[in-house]
Amino acid sequence: MHVITGDLKAKVDRIWDSFWSGGISNPLEVIEQITYLLFLRRLDDLQTLAEKKARLTGGVIEDTKFLPGQEHLRWSRFKNLDADLMYTTVATEVFPFLQRYGEQVGGDDSTYSDHMRDARFTIPTAALLSKVVDMLDDIPMNDRDTNGDLYEYLLSKIASAGVNGQFRTPRHIIKLMVDMVAPEPTDEICDPACGTAGFLVAASENIRETHPTALTDATQRQHFHRSMFHGYDFDSTMLRIGSMNMLLHGIEAPDIRYRDSLSEGASAVAEKYTLVLANPPFAGSLDYEATSKDLQRVVKTKKTELLFLALFLKLLKPGGRAAVIVPDGVLFGSSNAHKSLRKTLIEDQKLDAVVKLPSGVFRPYAGVSTAILFFTKTNSGGTDEVWFYDVRADGFSLDDKRNPVEVNDLPDVLARWALRTTTERHRPRTDQSFSVSKADIVAQGYDLSLNRYKEIVHDEGEHRPPSEIIADIEQLEDEIAKGLAELKAMLS
Repeated sequence: MHVITGDLKAKVDRIWDSFWSGGISNPLEVIEQITYLLFLRRLDDLQTLAEKKARLTGGVIEDTKFLPGQEHLRWSRFKNLDADLMYTTVATEVFPFLQRYGEQVGGDDSTYSDHMRDARFTIPTAALLSKVVDMLDDIPMNDRDTNGDLYEYLLSKIASAGVNGQFRTPRHIIKLMVDMVAPEPTDEICDPACGTAGFLVAASENIRETHPTALTDATQRQHFHRSMFHGYDFDSTMLRIGSMNMLLHGIEAPDIRYRDSLSEGASAVAEKYTLVLANPPFAGSLDYEATSKDLQRVVKTKKTELLFLALFLKLLKPGGRAAVIVPDGVLFGSSNAHKSLRKTLIEDQKLDAVVKLPSGVFRPYAGVSTAILFFTKTNSGGTDEVWFYDVRADGFSLDDKRNPVEVNDLPDVLARWALRTTTERHRPRTDQSFSVSKADIVAQGYDLSLNRYKEIVHDEGEHRPPSEIIADIEQLEDEIAKGLAELKAMLS
């Protein structure tokens, strides 16, 4: 995890404040407008590179981004215009160019260009545009780490929960999940509720760090940039932001597209991915008519969290694995749909682990209690022992402030996860992590709540003789009486 410098943070904060004082106070809108401007700057950079290459080789400009007559639409040209002329050019020519860009290039850039079709320019004044263009121009954009971190920092400013119950999954939780599933360079990774693409970005960074050769081998590199990462969402703002997040983290053409993952229309995709990482929306309920019949066959319900689990199973190839966040209700809900889904996970697939998260993890957006489920699609069972871990601290305070604190179980989760089939099997159930046999889970009606299996260590104090306990109570009563007498004396 890289950290952006104070200087760069200060620049981003100034851009943010400029929008705020310029009258745009919706954080998503601010990020969206910055996204368009970053995209325009990137197009200009790519064109400049192509021109350099053509000059060096004496050939023609390959893969041109700007056609003859569009030169004045380039970032490097309009950034030097005076404020009013820049504003007119951007509003009346640059944005229409951006909306039609997909038709112009066709081909490779299509996922980005698709999302630009309904790009709206909402910066209200020439002064604000000029200020923001100057500031963005001042940020060095030739370093993938800087670009990615810059955008992550912007995204961390989405302080209010988005529409459709979308809230950002904390980056350290995403990183834990990705580290635990350890993506391989050959994986096909999907997040069917991708939002700002945090899981896909983290998976790409993990592969860069743990498999550096994945980007030097031509075939692998092609896969990394074009066919490894797949994200779906039904919010076009999120798609634009998610695409830009991927682009700025150095993934050239990820497959980020519009799809309501639970709808009937999306049901054609099956057994396509080897790894699913997701934090799907909870607490929604859908009408039966629009919901995919395939998913209804797996689980008869309107609850989105259960439908998403059925969807993950459907999307995975046999042998594929998943790490997904679910609300606690999934673990112990008593409806037929809840029970049958847990039974499917345990009897037909291989449930690997349940990692219980503390309930403050998603604050200030939501106080919901959640857990991470890890499972492998086998279609032939294979669950023998399920590993449980009770995370009590994640390195941040569990109130709305979420300030950094010393206590952090996450490194321990990762360390013990690696031992889940060996020494972890012998831990007593009084520990923070332990294993539970499939037979025990079946005996408990497929209940997966950690507290169902955890054994409490009884404090020795509870076994004191009654006479001692009574003496303590009497002493306490005396102290209270004394305190009340003193208080009365002071007041009279």
